[in-house]
Amino acid sequence: MAFQPKAGGARHGQGAKPKPKSGTQAAPKTAPRPPQAKVVPWTLEQWQVALPDALAALGLVVSATQQQQLADYMVLLAHWNSTFNLTALRDPRDMLSHHLMDCLTVLAPLRAHLDGAGLAARTVPPKVLDVGSGGGLPGVVLAICCPAIQVTCVDTVGKKAAFIRQVAAELKLPNLRAEHARVEQLKGQFDVITSRAFASLQDFVTLTGALLPAGGVWMAMKGKQPDDEVSVLPHDVSVFHVEQLTVPGLDAQRCLVWMRPVDADHRPV
Repeated sequence: MAFQPKAGGARHGQGAKPKPKSGTQAAPKTAPRPPQAKVVPWTLEQWQVALPDALAALGLVVSATQQQQLADYMVLLAHWNSTFNLTALRDPRDMLSHHLMDCLTVLAPLRAHLDGAGLAARTVPPKVLDVGSGGGLPGVVLAICCPAIQVTCVDTVGKKAAFIRQVAAELKLPNLRAEHARVEQLKGQFDVITSRAFASLQDFVTLTGALLPAGGVWMAMKGKQPDDEVSVLPHDVSVFHVEQLTVPGLDAQRCLVWMRPVDADHRPV
């Protein structure tokens, strides 16, 4: 049977579609994909309800103001994420476990290090650098929960740095700043340099080594213990502690890799 063009005939300048060759079959039609359920962000009130249980599961105590700031931050993150793609996660339950609670687990180890190294008691606030901060994880969380430390978040993507500046302004966090730059272009010294899914340990310490003062440490957030990455670290970098972390509700391995130059004197407690 000859091919019949659609009603109205072929468009000007176009001929009829060729007849399939003998012995061939037209490709079967692809079944339409089922519509995906639309992810609905949590309201501020929903975050306020969810946070106390999350903090209790982690054994953390923060002030009412800090809880409010954490809730405000997550609402801002979800709102900006719909336009600027700050994070791949959209479901608020995943954002709670994979982002917020994941970052909250490092609070106790960080505070222990600052106390043990005598940094928390000095008159000059300790300085923490979050490399490849993205949407502010963990930098914003650390700035909210540790107001006595100065947190700098650096990212090569301008919209991500702009978001963190907006968070600092709206949440009134004078101890939080953002830099739109490559980390190797930064100036200054930081007592703790941290990262979360930024790069290999080798690249992390190589790119940031000039920013670490005497007594400074690296605190890398990782999934499972990265033995392969540790084995290729520069000879002048020492891994002195790998701290296993547990994130309630998250079925995945998490750890902190603590590192320092070989001649450093300080280590986390």
